[in-house]
Amino acid sequence: MARSHLTLAALATSAVPGLDVAAAAHFGGSEGGDFDAALLTGRDGKHWIIRAPRNARAESEQSADLVALRALSAGVRTRLPFSVSTFAGQAPLGSTRAFVYEFVYGAKVTLGSIGSGPDSLASSIGSAIAAIHSLPTSFVADAGLPVLTSGECLRAAVTVMDRAAATALVPAALIGRWEKAAEDTKLWQFQPTVINGAVSADSFLAADDAVASVLGWQELRVSDPARDLQWVLSNDPVADSVFDAYSRARGATDRQVKQRAMFYAELEVAKWLLHGTETRNTEIVDDAVQMLTGLVDNIRNDVMNPIGTQTMPTMAVDEVEAFLARSERAV
Repeated sequence: MARSHLTLAALATSAVPGLDVAAAAHFGGSEGGDFDAALLTGRDGKHWIIRAPRNARAESEQSADLVALRALSAGVRTRLPFSVSTFAGQAPLGSTRAFVYEFVYGAKVTLGSIGSGPDSLASSIGSAIAAIHSLPTSFVADAGLPVLTSGECLRAAVTVMDRAAATALVPAALIGRWEKAAEDTKLWQFQPTVINGAVSADSFLAADDAVASVLGWQELRVSDPARDLQWVLSNDPVADSVFDAYSRARGATDRQVKQRAMFYAELEVAKWLLHGTETRNTEIVDDAVQMLTGLVDNIRNDVMNPIGTQTMPTMAVDEVEAFLARSERAV
């Protein structure tokens, strides 16, 4: 049963000393989401968000997000061209906890709504991601968060690939394509960077065609920067603008980042297949198989070439957004 915004407001006053709530309203998506949330207005006019997880997965995500927000110190945040929410307090709620954050302003973004070209939101997104990747890695290690080498990134990807192949449901053309990518040593010669690790269009709040804030830091780590760029490849004009801005900010430090991003994007469908087989959900399995077949159709002209060559996006924008919506509901 969903918790009311009034209940959450009362919790917030116990979580944040001195908070005097003047107004409260429901905040967020549908009733079937992972969190109950409320937007609070303090007597001083300041805004706050309180979130309470509805399930164990959401609770784990929120706890990881808190660790990351605490690791993002004031000094680290000054290096970012956008704002990041600040944790303000917590209160017990049954067997879980409700967390209060300072509200960050901006409009929600969808992949299909991102404009492309110079001085566009896509360009701002590329610059924002580059700024994350330019942060010093030491603060991540100091916080006890994962720090992966390029070899460990490759091994993790190969593990997904091998597990998916073991289901005997992945077309041979895709297995061969992924194996060639994994064996391309030049593809994996990169310097790991700080990454958000969970970037999607939903991660951004925008104002005046610029990134105002980045949300969802629960996967903060040092890893392959390509992971933060894979989500955008389904939209050619947006991807071009994102990668152009990213390259201008980062320089020629990683010439193969776009090719690895394509590899990871295709492996996301393999992960969806594995989720379906592990949970014995035939609808998810059938959906993943259909998507894998679609991948083969879309790359048919490229199956004789490794991912390191110029490859085309594998799913249309509406297909990606539908896929993300399904996976978020099911995982």
